[in-house]
Amino acid sequence: METPEKILRSHRTIAVVGLSGDPNKAAHAIPAVLQRSGFRIIPVNPRLPEVLGERVYPKLADVPEPIEVVLVFRPSDEAAGIAEQAVSVGAKALWLQQGIMSEAARQIAEAAGLLYVEDRCMGVERAIHRITKPGSQTS
Repeated sequence: METPEKILRSHRTIAVVGLSGDPNKAAHAIPAVLQRSGFRIIPVNPRLPEVLGERVYPKLADVPEPIEVVLVFRPSDEAAGIAEQAVSVGAKALWLQQGIMSEAARQIAEAAGLLYVEDRCMGVERAIHRITKPGSQTS
């Protein structure tokens, strides 16, 4: 099983760094689809109090529960810093959304043993592999 599918099948809790409050943006629409598919979405954005019916946390370190996957919707030049944060909170995987790439983030994640994906859309991968979690609105 390749890494994107492995991450989606093996994990349920996804902290989304850069989740947007604008439903017209991919940084809102993709997490919304994941949430409807049964994934636990934890929004991370210092500018919002709530989105997708969930409390929003200013940074990963503020999230009071275990994080399995960190999904990044921020510019590539911020990815290395987010990778360091993902490692520090004990995440199992780091996923940079389509269009986001960072060799430094890859090195940080892989050195810490995190599964790593970049420049791939988590929503597309979920659809390709037909992954839903128990209790989803689509199952």
